[in-house]
Amino acid sequence: MNERPKVLVVYYTQTGQLKRIIDHVLGPLADSVDITYEELVPVTPFPFPWGKQQFYDTMPETVQGTPRGIRPLEVDVNAHFDLVLLAYQPWFLSPSQPTAAFLQSEAAARLLKGKPVITLLGSRNMWLNAQEKVKGYLHKAGAKLVGNIVLVDKSPNLISLITVLRWAFKGKKEATRFLPPAGVQENEILTSKRFAAPISQALDNKKWEELHPQLMSLDAVELLPNLVLLENNGISAFRFWAKFISAKGGPGAAARQGRVMMYRLLLLAGIFVLTPITLISSLIKLNLKRNELEQEVEYYKGIRLR
Repeated sequence: MNERPKVLVVYYTQTGQLKRIIDHVLGPLADSVDITYEELVPVTPFPFPWGKQQFYDTMPETVQGTPRGIRPLEVDVNAHFDLVLLAYQPWFLSPSQPTAAFLQSEAAARLLKGKPVITLLGSRNMWLNAQEKVKGYLHKAGAKLVGNIVLVDKSPNLISLITVLRWAFKGKKEATRFLPPAGVQENEILTSKRFAAPISQALDNKKWEELHPQLMSLDAVELLPNLVLLENNGISAFRFWAKFISAKGGPGAAARQGRVMMYRLLLLAGIFVLTPITLISSLIKLNLKRNELEQEVEYYKGIRLR
């Protein structure tokens, strides 16, 4: 009698949304696969709901990849797994700090070496730079990225920004008279069980090279070209501000709070004032560089690392 495939799920969630996504993706496999869950736990927990200043003060170290530490893993890092599912959220266009802390750890290097890995993202709408960083960490660990699934909030950009900030700062996810619920739409979560079949097939036949094309045929990753341009602009700004703020000290340092406040105010002003301008410039670039952008979209929808 053959042993059941063993899957390790590594994840971090503050709101519980990502765990619900995981449960729906893997739910159909529960009777045929042994699943081990490893929740990443920061040594000093991040608050939820967030205080506004603390939220924005978290940006520099997130963008620079110098995260707060996490507690030792409960899983045996020498245990055998046929597949690792890494589920994470982007923070400030970068992997969340607990995710980055895990991927930079010795435990991750031992767990991931030689393993096929599927990344699963629950995100507002911008995840490209975060996934590029994760690809790099996985490559360094000797893991093989075999699939990517991205669930995003499909509300218009500004609407999703308003609802996610309300959720982050006030803990209110539900719809109001004028706003939809925050986060990934419920139907997107419920229908994510469609990804279980190709994952199960890959676990059985070990033809990992066939998995991502099968996931893509089920719309595992959808990407609008203008988001490539918006992210390129956004990550450049975040890197500048991360360097500018961290020059005045580490997380929570009093000396850097004035710069954090400047960043807070300029970021929000930039989003609400410049978004229409950026949209127009993006449309122009889309027409001028359509072929180049289409190639970029295909790259980001894939699993290859440049």
